[in-house]
Amino acid sequence: MDGRTLIAILIVAIAWRTIISLDYTEKVVIDLWPDSIISGISLFIMGWVLFVYLYHMSRKETGWLVSNKMFQGIAVSLSAINIYVIVYYGMRWYRLASMGEVEEAFVPLDWLLRDVRYVMLVLCYCGLIWAARYLKKMHDNYMLLTKELPTMRKGAMRTILFKVLTDERTAIVILAIAFFWRASISLDQQIKPWESICSGIGIFIMGWVLFGYTSSLAGRVVSRPNMVKIYHGIALALFSVNIYTLVYYGMRWYRVLGFEDIAEALVPLDYVFRDIRYFMLVIFYCSALALSKWLEKAAVECEFLIKKEEASEA
Repeated sequence: MDGRTLIAILIVAIAWRTIISLDYTEKVVIDLWPDSIISGISLFIMGWVLFVYLYHMSRKETGWLVSNKMFQGIAVSLSAINIYVIVYYGMRWYRLASMGEVEEAFVPLDWLLRDVRYVMLVLCYCGLIWAARYLKKMHDNYMLLTKELPTMRKGAMRTILFKVLTDERTAIVILAIAFFWRASISLDQQIKPWESICSGIGIFIMGWVLFGYTSSLAGRVVSRPNMVKIYHGIALALFSVNIYTLVYYGMRWYRVLGFEDIAEALVPLDYVFRDIRYFMLVIFYCSALALSKWLEKAAVECEFLIKKEEASEA
């Protein structure tokens, strides 16, 4: 969990994708073995090992119950990304293994854009590891102070809106809307350009709003370095996934809009697997939305401690 180790992991990921992409400026097609398989397996190992650790910490007793909820929220978000990666690479490997039967589709600089997406996933994992490192410190050493906190002002519009948005039932409603949306547009087993654009824009709005909110929390607890690093790690993970979706949908829209008459590569039940991947991204953001409630609660407690210390010093 050391910062230098995480930087080294990121550098290795960039170097690895650079090396395997050197001959793709002309060749374009990325080989199934070892290039794509090694890339996928490295993400599987990194993602699921981190998930097991986060789940273990969410079950560990602590004097600060908020940290259990934060570990739990991060673990759920991570599991969605891990499942997304499994489905994506399953589809990717099928295409590469069936190149004689399935025509691959490319966009300009396809290999470079795929490298960017891979690095963004690694960066997401590194951000969550960074957050987990400092959350563990708080988890082990922080005491529950909720009983001392002053009662929040009731009726404030901001407070009511925040509670509604971060309520678990709101996340369930968003998931239900996403499910029925993708089910309805997939009835004809094809995704039209306008349908893909609507799906992408919905993801973009949700992702960047969450990123902005999480980043703002760090500014409220600047005198608590551990909390700042937790927020920065989660914000970095959100930023990475946001960039990933931007690149993915940019490539996707280039295909579905029919630029340069490139052929779309399909796998059996392709539309179903694309729906699953979309649903996993929505779960990731909904989990982050529900997690925001506990991030806010942690920030409030830290702000209370800061003011209490300032009052005692005065």
